[in-house]
Amino acid sequence: MEPAGEITRLLHAWSAGDRSVEDRLFRLVLPDLRNLARALMRRERRDHTLQASALLNEAYVRLLAGRQRDWEGRRHFYAVAARIMRRLLIDHARARTKSAMIPIQGSRDFLPGASGKDLETAVAVDSLLDELQLRHPDWCSIVELKYFMGLTDEETAEVSGLPLRTMQRQFSDARRWLFERLNPTTCETQSNATNA
Repeated sequence: MEPAGEITRLLHAWSAGDRSVEDRLFRLVLPDLRNLARALMRRERRDHTLQASALLNEAYVRLLAGRQRDWEGRRHFYAVAARIMRRLLIDHARARTKSAMIPIQGSRDFLPGASGKDLETAVAVDSLLDELQLRHPDWCSIVELKYFMGLTDEETAEVSGLPLRTMQRQFSDARRWLFERLNPTTCETQSNATNA
């Protein structure tokens, strides 16, 4: 069985209470989780006191605690892992100092207008992603896979089980939704100029 299908099968067995699959499951997902932790840490400042391995370990503990969750599959698992790591970084920054820096705007120009060095922006984005999860869980999953996990469009479409154009359209919609809520005055000004 290919790894993607095997991961989904193991997740379903694990959430049904089969602890015997836990080692196999985490051996399969560990390389991707390690890459995710490294990718997130590369966006942090150089003198960050948290290491990628510590981020991975803490996320691992939290994922283990969620074994009873009704895992929908591989995409759901990785989206939750990305969300856990993102929140761990924000919590770490909050605990350290109010002036801590958390890069939000990566090389993908994901959040236009976000300063990337502002803890308040990071917290606002985190809250918006929670809201997006409630309103449009598919959009939120795509954002987490594409931005936080660093997957390409093609990889995100594959993991999401969506045609490439559909995934790109949903990502564009999610990005617009987030931008409008992060920059309401800019969007209002643009709307007024268009209507004038």
